[in-house]
Formats: sequence, C-alpha cells, structure tokens
Amino acid sequence: MDASTLGELQTAEQRQILDTITQLRKCGLDTILSLPQLVVCGDQSAGKSSLLEALTEIPFPRNDNLCTRFATEINLRCEPTEKLTIKVIPNSSRSAEEQKTINAFSKSISDFDELPELMDAAKEVMGIAELESTPGPAFSRDTLRIDVEGPMRPQLTLVDIPGLIQSTTKGVTEADIDIVAAITDHYIQQSRTICLAVISAQNDVANQGILRRVRKFDPEGKRTLGIITKPDKLSAGSKSEANFLELAKNENVVLKLGWHVVKNRAFQESDFTADQRAHSEKTFFRDSIWTALHQDYVGIDNLRIRLSQLLLEHGKAELPRLSQDVEGSLQRDRHEIALLGNSRATVLECRTYLAQLSMACHEICKAGVQGMYEHDFFRSGRDELFSLKSEASIRRLRAVVQFMNSEFARELRTKGHKYIIDLTDGDQSSKEDKNLEGSKPVSSSLSKKPSVLSEKSAMTWTRNQVLKSRGRELAGSFNPNVVAELFWEQSESWEKLAKVHVENILQLCENFLRDILVDQATSDVKDRFWRFLVVDDLREQCACAFRELDQLVQDNKDYPINYNHYFTDNLQKRRQQKLRAQLQGVLPEPIALSDFNGDIYQRYDVENALEKVVSACSQKITADMEEFSCEEALDCLLSIYKVQEKTFVANVTTQVIERHIMRKLKEIFSPLNIINLPDSKIESIVSEPSSTKRQRVFLQDRIKKLEEGQQIFRSAIGSSTTGS
Repeated sequence: MDASTLGELQTAEQRQILDTITQLRKCGLDTILSLPQLVVCGDQSAGKSSLLEALTEIPFPRNDNLCTRFATEINLRCEPTEKLTIKVIPNSSRSAEEQKTINAFSKSISDFDELPELMDAAKEVMGIAELESTPGPAFSRDTLRIDVEGPMRPQLTLVDIPGLIQSTTKGVTEADIDIVAAITDHYIQQSRTICLAVISAQNDVANQGILRRVRKFDPEGKRTLGIITKPDKLSAGSKSEANFLELAKNENVVLKLGWHVVKNRAFQESDFTADQRAHSEKTFFRDSIWTALHQDYVGIDNLRIRLSQLLLEHGKAELPRLSQDVEGSLQRDRHEIALLGNSRATVLECRTYLAQLSMACHEICKAGVQGMYEHDFFRSGRDELFSLKSEASIRRLRAVVQFMNSEFARELRTKGHKYIIDLTDGDQSSKEDKNLEGSKPVSSSLSKKPSVLSEKSAMTWTRNQVLKSRGRELAGSFNPNVVAELFWEQSESWEKLAKVHVENILQLCENFLRDILVDQATSDVKDRFWRFLVVDDLREQCACAFRELDQLVQDNKDYPINYNHYFTDNLQKRRQQKLRAQLQGVLPEPIALSDFNGDIYQRYDVENALEKVVSACSQKITADMEEFSCEEALDCLLSIYKVQEKTFVANVTTQVIERHIMRKLKEIFSPLNIINLPDSKIESIVSEPSSTKRQRVFLQDRIKKLEEGQQIFRSAIGSSTTGS
C-alpha cells in the first residue's frame, strides 16, 4: 500500500473511533448490545479466507482451515513496531471455570513465522478437533481475536465468520451445519452490523445461500456490501461473465452500499508476495471486461480504503446512539437488580435483609396510618381522582379510612332505621346525600331501603308494642321497656351495616399491606413474607375487631342507657314542633292603627290572641290515654334513636376500627418481630432461590460490562475534547 493511501487510513479520528469500538468489544459489551462492525460472511469456498488474507496482509497458515472454524475478529492498527497478539474470547454459554481458563490465554509474537504455532495453541484452548478421527467439535462459538500492529497497517477492524455449509460431508455433521448457521445469524441479524457478503463468481448468483440469509435480516439491503471473488474464473465473453458484471453494477441484486470485485490468488500464485498479488490483480482488471466498472469498485487496495471509510462513517453515526443505549440498558439493569434486593446467600445476609425490609415497610405503613404522605410510595397517581377503585387512592390509607367512616355514618343515618316515621323531621337525613363517583361503599348495595310509615301506621306500630308491654304503669303512661323494644326493631340493620363496614376496612388494610410488600420486597420474598409474618397477625386483628363489634352489638341489644342531654333536647324539640303545628293558623291577624303623624303600624290584641291560643290548646288535648302514651313512646323512640345512632357510629369507628385495626396495623411490620426469629425461619422467608441467584449473577455481569462501556465513552469524549 502506498504512503498517500495509507495516510488517508491513519487519521486520529479514525483511530479513536475504531479503538473505542474495540475497547467496547473487549469489555464484553457486544454480548449485550449490537456494536458497529464489518462482518465478512459467505458460503463455504466463496474465497473468504483469501480475501481476508489480502485485506489484512496477515500470512495465515495456508493448509489450515482454522480461520473458518469460528468467528475471528481482526484489529489492524498503525504502530511503530510489528506485533501480533492472539486472544480467545469464550462464548457466554460456557461455564465460569471454562471462561476463566480461556480468558487466560494470550500470546504475542513479532515474527509472523510463529503464527501457525499460535493458531494451533488457540485451537487447542477452544477444544477444536485437530483431525477427523480426533473427538471434539469441528466448529466453535468462541471468538478468536487477532490484534495486528505495524507502521504500514491501516486502521481497520473486521469480523470473519465461518462459511455457510450446504450439506454434510466427511467430517462435517448436521450439528456442525447448524452451529455455522447460528453463528452467521447471530452476527448478521444485529442492527449495527454491516454485512460484507462474499460470493464466488464460480457459482450462480441464485445458488449463493448467503444472499438469501442476508436478505432475511436486511431486506432492503441498507447495510450490506456485496463482494464478488474469483472473477478470473469466468470465461471471457460468456453470459455468466456478463451476468456478474451486471451484478457488480448494482443492477441485479440492488444493495444500498453497492458491490465490489476482487481477484483472489490463483493456485499458481500461492507463493506470491502481497506486492506481486496486487500487480497480478491490477493487470487482470486493466485487461478485462471489468474496466466497465469505476476503479474505486475493483481491487483489494480500493476495497481496503472503501471498508475503512465505511467503518469510519458507520462508527460516527452509530456510536452516539450506542452511548444512549448503554445508558438506558444500565439504568434498566440497575433497577432490575435493585428489585432483587441485597444478596441473601448467608444467614447473616438474610437476617440483615429482612430487618431492613421490615423497617422500610414499617415506616411506610406508619406514615399511611398517620396520614403523612411524603414517601415516594404515596406519590403515584397524584393526578387521579379520589376513588376506592384507584390503587393510588388506596395507598393513602388514612384518607380512605376517614372517607369510609364518613360513608358508614351516612349509611347508618339514611338506611340504618327500619322505618321512616317522620318525613317532616328537620334532620339532615331527608336531604339528598352526595357521593363521589366510584366511591360508593359495598354496604350500599347490600342495605335495604327503610319502609315509609305514615303517621297513622307509625301510631299503629307503636300502639301494638305498648299493648304487648302493658305492666302496672298508670293509664296514660307506658312501660319504659317499650322504648327499648321499639328501638331494637328500628335499629335491627345496624349489625349488618357495621359488619360490612369492618370487613371493607379489613380488606382495604390487606390491600394496603400487599401494596407495600409489592413496592418494597422482591417477587420471590413478598409471598413468603406475607405467609409467615403477616397473615397470622391480620387474622388475629380481624378476630379481635369482630369480637369487639359483637360486644357493641350486644350492648345495643340491651336496654338503652342515656346520660346525654341530647336525648331531652330532641324530645323537647319534637314537642315544640307539635305545639307549633297546633298553633298554626290560630293566632289572629294584627290590627292596623295610625299614630299622631298619620303613619300606619300594626298591633296585636294580646288578650284576644292569648284567649285563642289557650282555647286551641284545650281543643287539641288528647283525651284518649292510650293514644297519649303511644305518642309519648314514639317521641322517646325517635329521640333516643338519634342519640344511640351517633354513639354506635363513634364506638364502631373508635373501638373497632381504630383500636383493633388501625392502631395495630403498623406493628405488623415492626422490626422487633424479626429479632427472635430462628435462623431456619429467617432463611425460609428470604433466602434466594437458585433462579434468583443466577439472575443476580447475570445482571451483575451485565452491569459490570455496561459500566465499563459507559466509562469508555466518557474517556473517549474527554480525549476528544482535549485533542480539540
């Protein structure tokens, strides 16, 4: 290669880009993300080995098929002294011990005469069978990396892969064919791979398997460069020669990157030096039909330049996107490994992890119970409307409990009584109750609407109970137990409403605790944590809550005891309402009078008004003592019902919900519960299954490679800034 051409291929920018790609591949990033690369692919006997030797000017052993047995990465760099280094990159499917052994292999030489010996050593490390009779695979998924340095080397990186095999032969099995096909697909399907599809002019284009395979992954030919070898084997003036010329002009199989034609060494040219080979190739293209092609598209020297420029432009375009992919993958893998939590391989690690998990869950639970929503756990779905069906709303436990308690109070006020007796009562229950859409409690659908009793029907109902409860009381009065029996019947649905409310609160708390575990614990731990440390405590809380509710219900079934003046206030208000109704329309109209100035004013005749009021009251006096006692009993019922209703709501929300559910809820996750647990139980709760351990190792390896790749990009950016 002449000095001017070599200079074009040794720019600092090209060196930096190719070195960055090489370093990314060395750190193993190519096992995670697709890297910009040129991959030489083709059918077996398409002339790939001769092409590769001409491109790299590396004198590979002539009678050795090693370079076609596995993927070979060749890095050419311009350095003052000649040096060749061989390493083997183990396939990720190998065991850790095998990878360690293979990674330890590294050999360097300064004399290319020693290359056959190095190739044999690399083959031995990979376990490639030397002879057909030797046991072992004929092909390997490992990668041979050859770093070549020298003063006349261009900046170029190529990946050569084994040639596609069409059928089994002696020493080549179906398994070998499948391995080669898998290796080929692995490389050419990557989005950042530029495929150098090598085809032989000795074989019809339609029979070239590599073209079909490349088309499968690159149907539009955007990242494929076709290379035609052995054009000298075509008969001059033949139709085949014309067809391949048409192909080289990009008029048959159209590729965005076009085609290139090179002449491989003929058998009689096996001992030619690189210069002699180049001269023979130039002579052929000068004196043949191929002069119809632009000179840049023929010859090995022009191909070397073309590939170097192609790799440079491809690297410049892809590296910024690759850097973004590294950052995105690193962020996702870190998040995924964070979900696994800390390692839990030993008892100490298990106990530490469980204590930390319990503390984190305890703090969130405590905040939810107290209504302190600063933690990130409570910040999801902040733009959603409040609803009992919303997961974001349910996480704000105290807010939902307050809402459900208010709904329970409203439910008891509007549907807790068996009969609606006085529709004209000034209580708020007659007003329309407004509810948030989607927030109606379950109990609403289970409650039966109260029956409406007219005043006459209510008196009949009360009279029946008064007659059944007659004792030694004086006529016109009633047995005090009548009010209790009327109250029991009127409030018979309280127990059902209260139980449904408590069940809803318990279900809400269970969902809240599950959400905490889902947010804080790993998928393999949350179910075991729930089963061993949460379920029993929840069941105990449930039992205690219902025992307390049963006691409240039983107290409610006893005779009402009241020391609240609200009862007498209600009773007096009802009597005042009756009196107001009696006096309605009785008072006379005021008399219009005029003063000395002629101004008109109104004045009541007090004596006349008083007389009419007294007369009206006398006429309204109930002479029937039984009716009087029924009216009094009904008034007492309506008054005591309101008092007991408010007391019952307060007792359920305070003594059941708060005492036995909310107050004890935060203690379920208390780290103190972990202290005395035996080691065996600790391990059974949080020890990692083998699948999790493998996933952790897998993610740690990925993160290590991605972090190294991230650092390589940062160093490249830093050196670029310094250089500019």
